[in-house]
Parts: sequence; structure tokens; C-alpha cells
Amino acid sequence: MIQIAAGTKVYLSCQPVDMRRGFDGLSAEVVNRMNADPYSGHLFLFRGKRGDYLKALYWDGTGLCLFAKRLEHGKFVWPSLVDGVLQMSAAQLALLVEGMDWRRTLMPERPPKPTMA
Repeated sequence: MIQIAAGTKVYLSCQPVDMRRGFDGLSAEVVNRMNADPYSGHLFLFRGKRGDYLKALYWDGTGLCLFAKRLEHGKFVWPSLVDGVLQMSAAQLALLVEGMDWRRTLMPERPPKPTMA
């Protein structure tokens, strides 16, 4: 599991990328496709063409980290193949990395108010 600091934003690239790319190639994807700074401290996720492989690029303050995971069975649940970027929560990231359907989770903006009985 990837541990990320509180306040770290997670961005998914909705288009598949060449999974042979490393630090420099994925950094270029962040700049050119996602219009973001790979050194911002946010986490950027990329998928392979088949959908069973993902890579994450993350600046931890001292250097770029590159994480990869390939599922032995099945595919990661990914948004439609459209241009653009999707932002997700750290909890949704955890579900995605485990191969679960993270789209079915509702992330409340604030906790519900207690009711007086």
C-alpha cells in the first residue's frame, strides 16, 4: 500500500500510457497531458493499455518515487478512456490499488450532523 501524506491530491490520467516509461517519461506526461507539476508533492496515476498494470509517480520531498503494480487476474477499475484527468481521494486510491471498484464509494464532504432523540 502506498502511504501518502494528508492533503496530498491524487490525480488519474484517463488515457493509457506506455508502461515502459520511467521517471522522466511519466514526468513529461504529468506536464504535457495533465498540465501539472510532477514535483508538487501530489500523486499521479497512470494505466497501461490492457488495464491490469498501473504506475504512480510521487515527489516525497527528497526525490521522485515510482510505484508499479500488475494484477495477476482481472483489471483495475478505471474511468472511461477520455482525455483529461480525474481527482480522487486517498481512500479511493487504496481501493483502486487493491483492484476494487472505487467508484461505488461516496465521499461525504462533511460528517453528518448528530440528531437529537
